[in-house]
Amino acid sequence: MSILFALGIILAAGLVGSLLSRRVGLPSITGYIVVGLILGPSVTGLVPHGIIESLDVVTSITLGVVAYLIGGSLRIDSLRGLGKTVALVTFFQSIGAALLVAAAVALALRFIMPDADFWQFSFPLSLVVGAISAATAPAATMAIIRELKAKGPLTTTLLAVVALDDGVAVVMFSLALGVCVPLVSMSGAMSVHSMVIVPLIEVGGSLALGAAMSLGTLFAERFIRTREGQLALVFASVMLCSGVAQVLGLSLIMANMMLGFVLVNVLRNPDETSVLGDVESILYTLFFVLAGLHFDLSVLATAGALALVVVLARGAGKYSGTVVGATLSQAPSAMKHYLGLALLPEAGVTVGLALLAAVEFPSFGELLLNAVLAATIINELVAPPLSRYALVHAGEARAVHGKPVVKKAEEPSAPSTVAAGELERGISGEFRPPKGPLSLPYRNTQMLETPWTRSQRARTERARSQKPPDRSS
Repeated sequence: MSILFALGIILAAGLVGSLLSRRVGLPSITGYIVVGLILGPSVTGLVPHGIIESLDVVTSITLGVVAYLIGGSLRIDSLRGLGKTVALVTFFQSIGAALLVAAAVALALRFIMPDADFWQFSFPLSLVVGAISAATAPAATMAIIRELKAKGPLTTTLLAVVALDDGVAVVMFSLALGVCVPLVSMSGAMSVHSMVIVPLIEVGGSLALGAAMSLGTLFAERFIRTREGQLALVFASVMLCSGVAQVLGLSLIMANMMLGFVLVNVLRNPDETSVLGDVESILYTLFFVLAGLHFDLSVLATAGALALVVVLARGAGKYSGTVVGATLSQAPSAMKHYLGLALLPEAGVTVGLALLAAVEFPSFGELLLNAVLAATIINELVAPPLSRYALVHAGEARAVHGKPVVKKAEEPSAPSTVAAGELERGISGEFRPPKGPLSLPYRNTQMLETPWTRSQRARTERARSQKPPDRSS
């Protein structure tokens, strides 16, 4: 089978899976993954292993584009009022997921593999899986937001948290490697260089690379006026940034996030960062169908129990951490109830870190990779509907199943009461009407009038009361 033929099958089957998934009320992502599972070697074998491996570059391209779009959605003026909420939610949901997953996996391994050595097997495996579990899938999140055309405070906070917690996951993963590599290899004491310096270099280098690439893009943008030219420029910048990051051993996700963040806040032109939306749907289809193609059903037989533990513990950690962070930051109730559900998807970043860990730890790398892959597939089938539910019920979805959401008109408010003294002073706005013997009925619609509206109503009432007498008699 040729690569072009395989791409045609993937895109056509992905489109069919998306349409069928929407028909039954599920997000498009679920249809993409199921289609990939059916096309892959585990079921029909229509797309062979060799073709799947040759298409892995699509994963890197999509992650770079998605990271750029997430960074481009983080406008400083939109984040000013959400800074405290974003920081606290990011910290608590990342730490909550990592700690709960690490503890749950360590406990589960005592029953699944009771003879395994704790310090050289169970502890490092649990710690690394916990660090990996802190990440959230940016591609899945962006795909759901795009499908629903979601917009609002919860959506802005969600994008900011997703952009930050992938960085937190990379740092935590580097710290976990610094702790666990000496334990597994018995090479001596843990190195401060590997625990602190290496993660800081990776994070700082990735951010510096993104900022440096943005300077070249800003310079070239001055000579381009057409949308086609902007698309070529931005796509080339993302590809160059991703390639340089891979060559230098940096995070292409963090580098492209910084690239998009700098461009949208310097240019202050949302069209410049959203121009990649023209190719976004194609990349999403390829990316998630490929994720389904990589899955092997035998993974569920060998690591299914461990994968289920990871999914449940990660979901509990993400949701509870989000509630704690939103409560401490005094965020609106919608943040507390729904933001945690929207942070459950995981995919590209998680799988990438798991592949790195499998290379670093040959003794348990296969078990780790299988468990994370199985947990990712289960999560990607369950989490997108929950994220969709969260955005719809938070009132930020502009379209459901491709149809615009028409918000119901508010019914006229019932009469309420306000004290006579307050009424005479003409106080208006949102308040809690006092109760008592001096209270009298008054409508909320009048209490919420602006000064200009109130003056116009008073003029109309005076004109009616001063109507000249009828002279026809």
